[in-house]
Amino acid sequence: MSTRLSRPGLRGREAELERLRTLVESVRDGEGGAMALLLGEPGIGKTVLLEETVAIARAQGFVVSQGRAEELHELAPLASLASGLLHGEPPLLSAKDFAHLAGHHDQRIWLVERLAQLIEERSAGTPTLIAIDDVQWTDPLSRFALNVMPARLLTSPVLWLLAGREDPDLRDDGPCLTTVPLRPLTDAALAELARDALGENVPERVTDLLDGSGGNPFLAAELLTGIAASGAEGPEPPRRLVLGVRGRLAALRPGTLDFLRIGSVLGRAFHLADAAALCGRPATGLIGELDEALAAGLLADDGERLVFRHDLLRQAVYADLAPSARRALHREAARRLVAVGRTPVDAVPHLLKSAEPGDHEAARLLGRAATDVLAVMPDLAADLALRALELLPPHEPMAFAAGEQAITALTRAGRYTRARETGDTLLARRPPLDAFARLQSVLGDTLWHLDDVHELTRRTTAGLAVVTDPAISARLTARQALAQSRGRDLATARATGERALAEAERAGDREARVVALWGLGEIALNAGECAAAVEHHTALSAFDAAFLPEEVVARVHMDDFALAGQLLGTAGDAPVRPAMLMWAQGSLNLARGRLDDAEADFVTAERLEADLRVPGNLVNIRVNRGRLALLRGDRAAAREHLDAIRAAMADRPNTGNHAAHQYLEAVLADADGRRAPAAEHLRSAQRDHPFLRWRILRTRCVEAVRIALRAGDRTLADDLTAQAAAHAARNPCVPTAQGIAAHTAGLVNADTAFLEQAVRTLLTGPRPLHAAAASADLGRALLTTTGAAAAIPALTRAYEMFARAGAGFEADRVRTDLDRAVTRSGRRAAARPRPSQGWEALTASERKVARLIAAGHTNRSAAAALVVSPHTINTHLAAVFRKLSVTSRVQLTRLVLAEADPAG
Repeated sequence: MSTRLSRPGLRGREAELERLRTLVESVRDGEGGAMALLLGEPGIGKTVLLEETVAIARAQGFVVSQGRAEELHELAPLASLASGLLHGEPPLLSAKDFAHLAGHHDQRIWLVERLAQLIEERSAGTPTLIAIDDVQWTDPLSRFALNVMPARLLTSPVLWLLAGREDPDLRDDGPCLTTVPLRPLTDAALAELARDALGENVPERVTDLLDGSGGNPFLAAELLTGIAASGAEGPEPPRRLVLGVRGRLAALRPGTLDFLRIGSVLGRAFHLADAAALCGRPATGLIGELDEALAAGLLADDGERLVFRHDLLRQAVYADLAPSARRALHREAARRLVAVGRTPVDAVPHLLKSAEPGDHEAARLLGRAATDVLAVMPDLAADLALRALELLPPHEPMAFAAGEQAITALTRAGRYTRARETGDTLLARRPPLDAFARLQSVLGDTLWHLDDVHELTRRTTAGLAVVTDPAISARLTARQALAQSRGRDLATARATGERALAEAERAGDREARVVALWGLGEIALNAGECAAAVEHHTALSAFDAAFLPEEVVARVHMDDFALAGQLLGTAGDAPVRPAMLMWAQGSLNLARGRLDDAEADFVTAERLEADLRVPGNLVNIRVNRGRLALLRGDRAAAREHLDAIRAAMADRPNTGNHAAHQYLEAVLADADGRRAPAAEHLRSAQRDHPFLRWRILRTRCVEAVRIALRAGDRTLADDLTAQAAAHAARNPCVPTAQGIAAHTAGLVNADTAFLEQAVRTLLTGPRPLHAAAASADLGRALLTTTGAAAAIPALTRAYEMFARAGAGFEADRVRTDLDRAVTRSGRRAAARPRPSQGWEALTASERKVARLIAAGHTNRSAAAALVVSPHTINTHLAAVFRKLSVTSRVQLTRLVLAEADPAG
C-alpha cells in the first residue's frame, strides 16, 4: 500500500522535502539565516513543496509571510513582497508600516534598509519564513530587495524560500543558498500517483499515458483526473491537457467561456469587477458564470480575487484566444485600469502586449509610467520610455519629448552609450530649435558621465545659440560651467557658473540652479579654494538635501570636522544617497585617524554602490582602502585594491579618476622599491590632468614629496612643495594646509625649523596622522643632526599617535627609529600584529557592536547607541561573524558571554 502524504502532489518529493525540513530546523535552532530556491518547469510541483514547507515552519513556531508574484503585476513597486508581508497570522508588517515604506519607494537603499530593520525587529526571538512563489515575475523593486535584504538579515533567524521557473541570479553575499531543482518524477512516483487516484489496480494503458506527461506532476494529475472521469482512451499529453481544458470549456455556457477568456487576459489572479467591466456587464450579472467556472475546477476564490487553479490552466485558456482577440482585450484592459483610477504602471503590462505604432494614448501612458518608476527603477523607466518612443511617428513633436524622457532615464540607469545614441538619432531628424536645445541640455548629463568634456562644451554652445526658453538656457549654461571646471581657465569657468546661477534664479528653474551650484563647487575644489567650495556646497545642500554628502566632504577639506560630524548626525535615517553619505563619513573618519571605522565606512559605501549597480565612486573608495592597507602594512590587500581600480578604469576610462589612480600606483611602486616608475606616476597625475592636483594631492603632498626625493627627482619634489605652498596661501585658515606646506618645505630643504613649524601647526589641527607623520620626520631629522635626546619626544609622540590610529606599519617604522634612539633596557615591545580570526581579530568598533548585539540590540538600536549608520553596523557585524566563525546572533551571544573580556 502507498503511504498517504499530507497533501496531493508530494509523491516523489520526499528527498527534497527532507532537505527543506532540515533547513527549517537549522533556522529554528539558531544557526543563522538561510535561503532555499525551488527551481523547475511549470507544474513540476514547486508550489506544493513550498506550501508544505510553510506548514512545517508554522508547526515549528515560525512567523510566516507567504506571497506570490504575478505576471501582469510585475512592474508595480514592491507588489510581490507586499503580497506576503501584509498577509499572515499575524502579518509580518502592518499596513501602516508598509504604507510608510511605500511612500519612499524612490529611495531604494533607504527603503530596503528600513524594511530589513522592521523584519529584524519582528524576528527577534522568533524565527521567520518569507516565502515567494513564481519569483520569476517579481517586480523590479521586490527583486532588488530580494538581492539586498538576505545579506542585510544574515544574522537574523530568517529563512527565505523562493520558487520559480528560472534562477533569479541572486547575489552570493547573503545566507548560504540551498538550490532544490525539481526534476521529472520517476516511474515509481508516477505509479504512486496513479494508485492514489485510481486505486491499487492501475491499467497498463494508464501507465503508458503517464509516460507522456514527462514526469510533470500537474500534467500527470490532470491526466489521472480525466481518466478517473472518462477512461483511459484519448490523445497523448501535453495536447491532452489543452484538449481537456478545451473540452471543459466546450461544456460551459457561452457567457462563462467569455468570462474565463477575459480572466485569462487579466492574469492568473483577477478582480471580478475588472472582468465584469471588460465583459460589459455588472459584477452581479456574472454570478452564474462564476459559479459554473468554480464548479468546473478552473477557478478558485481566495476571498479577494479569483484565481486560476494553476497557471497552466490559465495558459491553456489564454492560448485558445485568437491573437487579435488577445491584443484587443489587453488594450481594453489597459483602458479599464486607467479609467478606474489605477496607476499607469498597472496598465503597462497590457500596453506592452497590445500597443501598435501610432498609438498616442499608449505612448502617453508608457511615458507616465516611466516617470512614476524613474526614481526607483531607472532601468525599467528607460525601457518604457524607449517603447513609447518607438510607438510615435519620428517627426512628431511628441516624439522629441518622449526622446528627452528616454535620454534622462537611460542616463539615470547608467546606460550612457545608449542615451547618447538615442539623442543623436533624434537630433538627426532636425527637430524644432527649442526641441534641439532641450535635447542638448539632457544630453549634457550623459556626456558628463561619459567624461566627454570636449563634446559637452560643443553641444552646450550649440544649444545656447538657438535656445529661447530661459530655463533651458540656464541649464545649458550651467552644464557649460561644469565642463569648464575640467579646463585650465578656472576664472572663466567661475564666471560662467555665476552667470548660470543668476539665470537659474531669474527663470526659477530648480534643475539649472542645482547644476550651477554643483559646477561652482567643482570649480572651487579644482582650484583648491576650500572656503569657496564650502560656500557653494552649503548653498547646494540647503537647496537640495541630496547633496549633503558633498557639503560634509567640503567641510572636511576645511578641517571643520565638528560641523562635518554634526551634518552626518542630522542625516540620520533620511533617504539621502546613502552610498555617498557613507563615503563622506569614511572620509571624515580617515581624516580623524579612525582607520577601522573608515575601513568599515568605505566597505559599506562600496557595497551600497554594488547594490545599486552604479559604482560611480569605486576608484576613490579603493584608493582610500589601498592607503589604509598600506598604513597597516598589508601590501597584498593594497595590490588587490589597485587591481580593482585598474579593472574599473579599463572598463570605463574616466579622466576624473586618473589622478587618484596614479597616486596609488605611485605609492605601491615606491613601496616595492620601484622608485623611477613611482615618480613617473606622480608626474602623470601632475602633467596630464592639472585641474585635479588640488583635489588629489592636497592632503597627500608629503608622501608625494618623499616618493620624488627617493627617486632622486628634485624638480618634481620642488614642484610639489610649491604646490603645497600655493594651496596654503589659498587656504590661510586651514591648519592642515599650513602644516603640509611647512612639512614639505622641511623635507625638500632638510630643514628642522620647517619640520618643527609643521608639527606645531598640525597639532592644532584635527588630523592625527598628519601630525604623527610630521613628528616622525622631525624625530628622524633630529636623531641625525642633534642626537637621541632631542629626537625621542618627537618619535614617541609619532609612535603613540600612529599606534592609537591603528596604523601599525607606520608605528613599527617609528619604533625602529626609537630603538636606535633609546639604548636603555625595558624598551617598548613592538606592536603585535592583529590576528585574522578570533576575538583578538576584532577592531574596537567591532567589539562594541558584538557586545551590543549580544545584549539584545537590533542593528537599528545598536546604530543609535553608537551614533553611526545602521549600514555601518551591518558591515561591522558581517566582519564580526566572519572573524568569529559564527552564523547567528545566538552563537555570537554565547561566544561574547564566554569571552568575559569587559576591558577589551
